[in-house]
Amino acid sequence: MSLLVTGTVAFDAIETPFGKTDKIIGGAATYVSLAASYFTKQVGLIAVVGDDFPQDYIDLLNQKGIDTSGLQIKSGEKSFFWSGRYFNDMNSRETLITELNVLADFDPIVPEALSAPDYLMLGNLAPVVQSTLISRLSKRPKLVVMDTMNFWMDIALDDLKKTLTMVDVLTINDEEARQLSGEYSLIKASRIIRAMGPKYLIIKKGEHGALLFHEDQVFFAPAMLLEDVFDPTGAGDTFAGGFIGYLASTDDISFENMKRAIIYGSAMASFCVEQFGTDNILNIDPNLLKARVEAFRQLSYVDFLK
Repeated sequence: MSLLVTGTVAFDAIETPFGKTDKIIGGAATYVSLAASYFTKQVGLIAVVGDDFPQDYIDLLNQKGIDTSGLQIKSGEKSFFWSGRYFNDMNSRETLITELNVLADFDPIVPEALSAPDYLMLGNLAPVVQSTLISRLSKRPKLVVMDTMNFWMDIALDDLKKTLTMVDVLTINDEEARQLSGEYSLIKASRIIRAMGPKYLIIKKGEHGALLFHEDQVFFAPAMLLEDVFDPTGAGDTFAGGFIGYLASTDDISFENMKRAIIYGSAMASFCVEQFGTDNILNIDPNLLKARVEAFRQLSYVDFLK
């Protein structure tokens, strides 16, 4: 099944307790698209970059089966740039530089060939851009998944709430869930947020795993215990890409299959954090991915029938 992804394609500069980088390729849509490409070869990308973005990397995305015909390249302008420093716990970070550049006036143009996707992943962007893209599709996708962040809750809450009425799945972290709902209890928060529109809610808890809520059902997936964690940048987007990529490949949006998709997304994210940027998710051996998914299953499997 076809998948359309929107979000940022950008430059990052990252510092963690284990090292630092100069400008490297990043952006939500980059991580989502790369992760999803391991599951489905019908991935389309809607994003914008400046003419400073390397053609070699666009070619690499194409080689991964990602259709970049919806990637706008603005002549004479610069790509979105973010620089940040992570603290010792690797969960909290400080933003050092944010340069919106081409993202400041991004108008998502959808080529006709990408206008009728079966699945849609709205990476973190201004809510009005996300809703605009939905309105420009020629048909409603089978499933719309949306990511957002507390920044939009602070400055564009009305737009965010409008967009929430248009999506099926929302993925946010626990801090954001509490802010959006006004409730500390994640169970109460999930009810309030799902009443805003999404039928499903995924709450990411970083190194503590992820929760999936739907009606009166709750599923929890643990996080992989890793010896080396170098860079958490893009882990949530890689998770989202694995999640929706798996759903698109199986064409099954039941709660039971979403549970499997959560595991695949978590496995993809565990590869992401082991190196800086996108390096570790560019060439994942399928056998290693299969082994890591099995490791996730073993983390929480208990047979009560014996």
